Amino acid sequence: MTPPTTNRHGRRIGRNGRTGRTAALSVLALAVSGALTACGGGPGPGPDVRMDSAAAGRTGPAAAPMKRSEPTRLQIPSAGVDSRPVLPLGLTGDGELDVPPVDRADRAGWFTKGVTPGEKGPAVLVAHYDTARGPALMKNVARMKTGDVIKVGRADGTTATFKIREVQQVGKEHFPTDRVYGDTDRPELRLLTCGGPIVDGHRSDNIVFYADLVK
Repeated sequence: MTPPTTNRHGRRIGRNGRTGRTAALSVLALAVSGALTACGGGPGPGPDVRMDSAAAGRTGPAAAPMKRSEPTRLQIPSAGVDSRPVLPLGLTGDGELDVPPVDRADRAGWFTKGVTPGEKGPAVLVAHYDTARGPALMKNVARMKTGDVIKVGRADGTTATFKIREVQQVGKEHFPTDRVYGDTDRPELRLLTCGGPIVDGHRSDNIVFYADLVK
């Protein structure tokens, strides 16, 4: 899957600019929904996860965008997550978005062709709920809810603090491409993991957390 060279208005997109990174995210959305296939299966999977979709309105003005700096640490207090480093994720040989390898399922990954957490636009992090080896980083995902905080440590020593605005669980065949990967006018975070029952060896759903930069 090759990123487009023009946007929907016909303007040429530079491969290294922010517009190019956002466009690449849009094109890769369906690949993400199909790429989280290492979740589930094996001798000791976690319990099936079903989260009610919920949304809360934005509160107050958006925090100012931060300069580009790669993520190094993911903290989600409500889910007991404190993990470092954050793994860089690129594209597979088939042009799909990669995911953290099974033997590093206790780490989150960041799609390097997108914006960094804190920059203007939708930064994308991916983490496993479980794998064939058992529970993974997001094993306590069912504890998370709107209003919870997600902190992302960055290479420049700063921390981008996000508040969850919306939780959505959806079948992978109905992955919300535009909502997850469409460009935004403020710094936002998308955290993706798996949920639902195991079907043909893999979790049937994706769970998406939409979060806004607040600090």
